[in-house]
Amino acid sequence: MQVAVIGAGAVGCYYGGLLLKAGHDVTFIGRPVHVDAINARGLLLDTQTFKGHLPARAATDTSALAAPDLVLVCVKSADTEAAGRSLAGCLQPNTSVLSLQNGVDNAPRLAAVIGQAVIPVVVYVGSEMAGPGHVRHHGGGDLAIGPSAASEALAQTLRAAGIGVTIADNIDTTLWSKLIINCAYNALSAVAGLAYGPMLQVAGTRDVVSSAVQEATTVPRQRRGDPR
Repeated sequence: MQVAVIGAGAVGCYYGGLLLKAGHDVTFIGRPVHVDAINARGLLLDTQTFKGHLPARAATDTSALAAPDLVLVCVKSADTEAAGRSLAGCLQPNTSVLSLQNGVDNAPRLAAVIGQAVIPVVVYVGSEMAGPGHVRHHGGGDLAIGPSAASEALAQTLRAAGIGVTIADNIDTTLWSKLIINCAYNALSAVAGLAYGPMLQVAGTRDVVSSAVQEATTVPRQRRGDPR
């Protein structure tokens, strides 16, 4: 498949790297520091079972992007519309577009810009950019994707690349669950400078996490008119 990764960061480079390793033609769109390194030496994919450079193409914009079969959008939520606009003229009607982004509304926002369906995806991976063009995998890696006519075929392609995939019956609930978990854990972990395990051993942390979950769950309830 011709694959385009929009947002060549820790998530985009990890999943794009696995597809690249599986033999797909992957182009990474990202920041100059990573683009230059990938074009010069290839993507350094560093996982628990593999470490090596994989030849790949990269660019800082989509101007030279050939019509892809699959697009992985991996930018931050604030850049969703800009990413969609950058794809103008690049997509075919049968191009599959996946939103691998945290948050609950990126797929419809992206679809409104590009004028075609976008499949929401919930990402469960620990990865980082350990250097220019160097993605390091720490754990996890499964995806939950929304149902669509193309989802089963896409799931098979991703599984063949070593990516665990489930097709979620209710992707909205799955998206909200991931967001609520992030609200409860990520900010505390960042402020404290601690991984989740040690953080939860600190007195009072579990109470703060519980309070954050309770507060975060009020948002989807109010959106659907639930007074609880």
